[in-house]
Amino acid sequence: MSEKDREIVIPGEIIKEGDDYLPGEGTRREGKNIVASRFGLRDEQNKLVKVIPLSGVYIPRRGNLVIGTVADIAFNGWMMDINAPYSSFLPVAECPRFFKKDDLSEYFGIGDLIACKVDSVKRKGVDLTIMPRGLGKLEDGMIIQINSNKVPRVIGKEGSMISMIKEATDCDITVGQNGLIWIKGNKVDDELFAKEAILFVTERSFVEGLTEKTEKFLEEEIKKRGKTKKAEVEGDVE
Repeated sequence: MSEKDREIVIPGEIIKEGDDYLPGEGTRREGKNIVASRFGLRDEQNKLVKVIPLSGVYIPRRGNLVIGTVADIAFNGWMMDINAPYSSFLPVAECPRFFKKDDLSEYFGIGDLIACKVDSVKRKGVDLTIMPRGLGKLEDGMIIQINSNKVPRVIGKEGSMISMIKEATDCDITVGQNGLIWIKGNKVDDELFAKEAILFVTERSFVEGLTEKTEKFLEEEIKKRGKTKKAEVEGDVE
């Protein structure tokens, strides 16, 4: 697939005419036209037209996987910062059964990073949960932040992009819908490689053919790193 820039559209602009297409996120139908309702990049897939925002804050939705930072500890849970305009709370009731209320700092302390899911979104704020398997405290590794609107490109269709990056860099990677990404590898160099790959994707999120381009980037980087390792070994032998 040849790489092609997606067209930037503005609110009120007609981006598709006719009844054959359906309006998706960031668009609305006016008569037989599909009109942009926000500033961003036009995207068409399987007769569905949507606008991918170029900027904006993260808006929580039920079921979202997010990475939060413990901001404070209450008697019945933890106040969390999930990089959203709403206050967020992780109740001890939404933690595994072995969690006891005696001393909550024993489990999570201020500043700890927690992988959570959005359990509910209310007027007063967001309730989180760590009940599903694989959630909880994230230790060691590194954390990076990207625009939350670019998360779908980093994940890829059915997780294809992030799976490719994980395999190439040999790192565990947790991508939060709120734009926070946790990377953990056996070596710092592997984590930096994964970070570089993710930033490669985010900087080119507005183009088509990104999967092939990223695959080529990863292959070239692996070759470079292989040559560097070989040179280091030969240098040690000398």
